[in-house]
Amino acid sequence: MRFTTEEIVSVIKEQIAGYHLDLEAQETGTVLEVGDGVARVYGLRKVMMGELLIFPNQVYGLAMNLEEDHVGCVLLGDETLIKEGDLVRRAKRVIEVPVGEALIGRVVNALGQPIDGKGPVITNDFRPVENDAPGIAEREPVKVPLQTGIKAIDTMIPIGRGQRELIIGDRQTGKTAIALDTILNQKHSGVICIYVSIGQKTSKLAQAVHVLGSKGALLYTIVVAATADEQATMQYLAPFAGCAMGEFFMRQGKDVLIIYDDLSKHAVAYRTMSLLLRRPPGREAFPGDIFYLHSRLLERAAKLNAASGGGSMTAIPIVETLAGDVSAYIPTNIISITDGQIILSSELFFGGVRPAINVGLSVSRVGGNAQIKAVKQVAGRLRLDLAQFRELESFAQFGAELDQTTQARLNRGFRIVEVLKQEQYQPMSIYNQVVLIFAVTQGFLDDLPVESIRRFEKDLLHFMQIEAQPFYRRLDEIRFLDKELTDELRKLITRFKERFQAGKS
Repeated sequence: MRFTTEEIVSVIKEQIAGYHLDLEAQETGTVLEVGDGVARVYGLRKVMMGELLIFPNQVYGLAMNLEEDHVGCVLLGDETLIKEGDLVRRAKRVIEVPVGEALIGRVVNALGQPIDGKGPVITNDFRPVENDAPGIAEREPVKVPLQTGIKAIDTMIPIGRGQRELIIGDRQTGKTAIALDTILNQKHSGVICIYVSIGQKTSKLAQAVHVLGSKGALLYTIVVAATADEQATMQYLAPFAGCAMGEFFMRQGKDVLIIYDDLSKHAVAYRTMSLLLRRPPGREAFPGDIFYLHSRLLERAAKLNAASGGGSMTAIPIVETLAGDVSAYIPTNIISITDGQIILSSELFFGGVRPAINVGLSVSRVGGNAQIKAVKQVAGRLRLDLAQFRELESFAQFGAELDQTTQARLNRGFRIVEVLKQEQYQPMSIYNQVVLIFAVTQGFLDDLPVESIRRFEKDLLHFMQIEAQPFYRRLDEIRFLDKELTDELRKLITRFKERFQAGKS
């Protein structure tokens, strides 16, 4: 078969008409050296701070040091897949994580990738891990309570929605237990919870996930994990990733609680990265911008006003101390950033007072603004009574003779301490707390043996659940104890106490 010249020309013209030359100019650099999770790259003149870089074999990096003749970046993948001389491309975007409803109930890493074996996270929404904190014009005062379910906190160190409250103490004093109890207590509150595990052992993370799953809390919780065996880069990114996920819900007008467990290990991970990048070390070998690192993270927690959607994000960072030294560098930094701190004491913990909260040193700078009126009414003198008791207790140890008034205060103090003790993973409703604190501060427990206080507490709440539903309904309506409710509560407790002492409870 032969083609004519015209046919050949027409085919060539068609091919030329359909040809599009797509040229894309890419700025590339060359790997100068790689090791310890850090790479130095030459040639990326227009790269931005925090920009993603694409290495061979789909390994990503994060530009951290913009120096005169090279860029220092930390790697987000396996450094053994990269060698000297490899080409590096700019991604021209900052690092983002998936956000949205699809993440609730999942365990993800610092990049938002699932690590729980439940399949992919399907969402079209992404958010940069670094965002500006809401400005003053977008915020409003913190005044809506976020109940933890822990008697000692809700009555004396209240936390409000949009607040930043630090939990600080030595290792093994119950810091994580308080954080998990707070998550469990949000079951019917509509608050979305995010638990960020930074530098923890995998076994501890698995235990936390098991607790949340077994108590039904994963239905409203996202777990972001960067365990101790992961790169320092992933541990550095984890809290920022969790914060970005929380901001998505906050901007939709929802309430969010985020736990950072813990920021001591986050600071150590950042110090590791900074020293590998050859940044000059400062106090305790931390880089000079360590304060800015945590302030720009925690400032993103806020209570937004109605014009900005009305959502909130409450941050509860955890910091570990060494031998109770809260004056170390990282603890003092974070204390100065947050709106109060809950200090846990090893002495109290090993003395059987759990949660081991040192009420004298702990403080909430939001205070009574984040409490319902009923709690303010019953807990007004509680903190003062407890502080006086601690002082008298140490004085009484010297064997000094005590007058009747002092002895009565001591006896009341022992009963207050006993009432404030609480089992792990058993948060208590705020109205049950009102009943118990009213009973102890009004002297109903003064003539009971200390060893029977826990049984009295348990039986009283059971009695109230059965016989005091109208009282609870009325209290839920008005949220404070008027004269009528106060008289009714006195009668209920008196009636129960008679039964209890008669052995009929």
